Amino acid sequence: MIEHESDNVDKQDGSISEEGNISDDSSISQDQINQDKEPSEEHNEEINAEDLKNTISNNDARLEQLEKEHETLKSQYVRIAADFDNFRKRQTRDQDDLKIQLVSKALSAILPIVDNFERARQQLKPENEEAQTLHRSYQGLYKQLVEVLKQQGVAPMRVVGQQFDPNLHEAVLREQNDEFNEDIIIEELQRGYHLEGKVLRHALVKVSMGPGQQNSQEAEEKDKVEEDIDPENSISEDN
Repeated sequence: MIEHESDNVDKQDGSISEEGNISDDSSISQDQINQDKEPSEEHNEEINAEDLKNTISNNDARLEQLEKEHETLKSQYVRIAADFDNFRKRQTRDQDDLKIQLVSKALSAILPIVDNFERARQQLKPENEEAQTLHRSYQGLYKQLVEVLKQQGVAPMRVVGQQFDPNLHEAVLREQNDEFNEDIIIEELQRGYHLEGKVLRHALVKVSMGPGQQNSQEAEEKDKVEEDIDPENSISEDN
């Protein structure tokens, strides 16, 4: 029996020694795992840092690209807005010009009627009561017509005594005149009109050519005769 117990003791000692060996082996393995884990973590950190740098670089490049696209779109928007504004102004100007052309065409057709009214007013001289009544009615119609023209922006030209301007006047006749200098309008043959500052109809006028050549020669001869009989000149010559 004593031998049997000693065998059990030896077995227990062996088990204890094996457990000790196992624990020692496990501690060594854990140390090795920890040692292997530390480089792995450092490697992962390096990879994460590299990925972060790449991500930041990609974001910076993408941001720069988006900024360029934004500037391009902004430039296109500004150009399109300017083109549209110019188009709108051009359309407005064209509409105004078309409106003026249509109004000018209509008013130009009325102006000969106004001319006839003015000629009739100058020629008619009512003598009896009935003729005067008719004349007043006629004058009333003429005033209404003139008022309508004023409301449309039509204004008559005043040309007599003015310098001839081919942009405003049309010279029908030219004659010598002692009262007016050359290129001065001496008579209005047909009235001209403005429409909103523009010429609706040119005025037909007679233009002065200045004093006649004969009158100029007579004036020179007269001055010469007066100079010959000037007493002061005679006295100086005697001295």
